[in-house]
Amino acid sequence: MTGIRILGTGKCVPENYAVNEDYSRIVETNDEWITSRTGIKKRHLTSGEPTFYLAANASRQAVERAGIRPDQLGLIIATTITPDYYTPSVSCMVQRELGASCMTIDVNCACSGFVYGLDMAMRYLATDDDIKYVLVVSAEELSKITDYTDRSTCVLFGDGAGAVVVEKDENALYASHLGADGNGACTLMARNLTTMNPFVKQPVKIDEKMPEGNKHCLYQDGKEVYKFATRILPEAVNACCEKAGIEVGQLDRIIPHQANYRIIETAAKHLGVEMDRFFLNLQEYGNTSSASVPLAFCEAVETGAVKRGDKICFVGFGAGLTFGGIVLEY
Repeated sequence: MTGIRILGTGKCVPENYAVNEDYSRIVETNDEWITSRTGIKKRHLTSGEPTFYLAANASRQAVERAGIRPDQLGLIIATTITPDYYTPSVSCMVQRELGASCMTIDVNCACSGFVYGLDMAMRYLATDDDIKYVLVVSAEELSKITDYTDRSTCVLFGDGAGAVVVEKDENALYASHLGADGNGACTLMARNLTTMNPFVKQPVKIDEKMPEGNKHCLYQDGKEVYKFATRILPEAVNACCEKAGIEVGQLDRIIPHQANYRIIETAAKHLGVEMDRFFLNLQEYGNTSSASVPLAFCEAVETGAVKRGDKICFVGFGAGLTFGGIVLEY
């Protein structure tokens, strides 16, 4: 399979943030309870900056670090579950802000979004000679859909964006394993608007097999999500490594979706690898959905935790239920 090379990374988070003690003033919780169950200490939260603004700033940094011009981009893929508009898309807004002129696509695969988007980028690069560089940017503002009266979920989520610019590399290591299980859709969801047209005579009730109420806020069945995540994370990593023809032990770094320390710790045991093989920054940012993997990767590169030539595995899992893993060489 044709591979890709990551040329540049970027990230952007709001300046405003909340630490665990701040949540004790709005719900019944405390720092010890949050830290022991999640590993999260802090999360950045928008003060009004839109999702596309975070995406554009992260993208601009990635393009600059890649050493290319925005007008050289052949495709922009944006992943998000919290766009600012039904239309236009976040990717179109990013294109406008960068001054690019390429085609744009938005992807909604929840917390697996970046992995899906990066795999899409590889496939476009492999099959379209007119596309030389692809920008993949993941931006989320989960504070838009967080229920701040629910102590079990409101402490988890933050806002932020991460981005990469990639090009085709015929000889690069690359393997992916993506999938979904729609039967788990009811375990993690946020409802959209319902019909408001004035011509409804008799409202139709359909069994959607989803939780009732909750308006537009996130609902999570924590036990079921935990079981899914701790099973699928090691499965995806193992499947990618098998396709790539390497052992899990040959990976220099695993960059997982930054959901919960306990999930990653359990998955590490199932994989038979030490926790120091995983790069984690969830203590500083919380769960930022699809933005968490590229945000963590950008930080790993900036801090030297990931170096050129390292074998990396990106792995995401989330609502849908969706999952995905990619093995490549940085």
